[in-house]
Amino acid sequence: MKSEINNKIDTNSPDLLKRGIREFIDPEGEFQKKLETNPKAVVIKFGVDPTRPDIHIGHAVILRKLRQFQDMGCKVVFLIGDFTSLIGDPTGNSKVRPEISQKEIEFNMKTYLDQVGKILKTTPDVFSWIRNSDWFLSISDLLVSTPVTYTDNMTKASVTFAPNSFFAKTAVYDSTRMQKTHLNKNQIHDVTPRTFISTLRFITHSRLINRDMFQERIRAGEELYMHEMIYPILQGLDSSILERVYGACDLEVGGTDQTFNMLIGRDIMRLSKQKPQAVLSFDILEGLDGKEKMSKSLNNYIAITDSPDDMYGKVMSIPDTSIVNYFTLCTYSPLVEIKKLEDVLKKGKENPMNIKKRLAREIVEIYHGKKLATDAEKNFIKTFSKKEIPDNTKEIKTKTGTTLVDALVNGGVVASKNEFKRLLDGKAIEFLESGEIIGDYNRVVDSGGTLRIGKKRFVKIIIE
Repeated sequence: MKSEINNKIDTNSPDLLKRGIREFIDPEGEFQKKLETNPKAVVIKFGVDPTRPDIHIGHAVILRKLRQFQDMGCKVVFLIGDFTSLIGDPTGNSKVRPEISQKEIEFNMKTYLDQVGKILKTTPDVFSWIRNSDWFLSISDLLVSTPVTYTDNMTKASVTFAPNSFFAKTAVYDSTRMQKTHLNKNQIHDVTPRTFISTLRFITHSRLINRDMFQERIRAGEELYMHEMIYPILQGLDSSILERVYGACDLEVGGTDQTFNMLIGRDIMRLSKQKPQAVLSFDILEGLDGKEKMSKSLNNYIAITDSPDDMYGKVMSIPDTSIVNYFTLCTYSPLVEIKKLEDVLKKGKENPMNIKKRLAREIVEIYHGKKLATDAEKNFIKTFSKKEIPDNTKEIKTKTGTTLVDALVNGGVVASKNEFKRLLDGKAIEFLESGEIIGDYNRVVDSGGTLRIGKKRFVKIIIE
């Protein structure tokens, strides 16, 4: 994967551990010392649960900082929580997170890996990725529905094991652990029930239950489930295993909503006689509503794969109160310049719309380049100021009788049928020619026309 981001950051900048950072926890000074003396030996953990297929610009705040560390020689381990996604991190959620299927996780995981290369270097010297199912799923968790043939490398003798037998599961387990197949490790590290129970002996119930988010649930009379309470422990065990697999886990990065979980990781590593990781927590980027954190679950996010027009339009939709924070966390504008913009906004010397246009242009340029950012701005002005349809409106061809959902999904206009349903529920799909707001999930395409999807997307349907 090729890194495509416009990397303009000076790796020697004093902003490295300051800009966008809420808290840097390194009480022993071990991380900072290692970073200064031997950055190529530094291993940094960034974990993501693939609950949706998109990486958004809130994630990119952290990824861009990780790119700085990579440019100094540090290795970033991109930990994909395919196992913990089945549980769901309760952090920042006032309700129980809905379950997600393994099929969705696998799809999202692939798209994550494709997208992360837009920002991070992906060469083996500074990048690695691994799934946490590699140590949380045991042999007994595997379902082997067909016979398995095992061949000894030395004797070349082969034996076939019956489906779902212990030997078949063992052979599959041994041949699918990334620790062996990708990292060429001789030993497979895992988390057994015994390991988990031993860890629980040192984590008190009161420490977990006193988290603000859990207390809010309790006060509201809402349920709090045990699988949610153990999530921070699973995340902490990830750090301990990574230290064994990679020889170090010097730093974990995440949003301020992850600080509690990351500190649990420090404790678990200390209990395991390992050097505890330092913790770097980032200011949270609020979503398009300007209130809740940017989140795929809340559908208030800007994906780094959004088209230039969509990305520009979404930035323009943020409230004026978010302009300064977006400049700080999502652009390369110097902090001195951002302070001037903040003063201008406070004194009312400039129309916020003009400053927001600059913000949108800068963000789009990072992910799509200067020309497409300029084109997106022109299209925005043409569409929303002059009420016209953009010249570069996407066209899809379909046949009469095709359902609208199939036409849009197959045409790559919407990511999934679930997204289509969410748009329908929000009354966000409209045929411009007739003014019809689509409300029927099974709506059939019977003629061509132009659709407005949300406020920012247009698509022209052509009947073949």
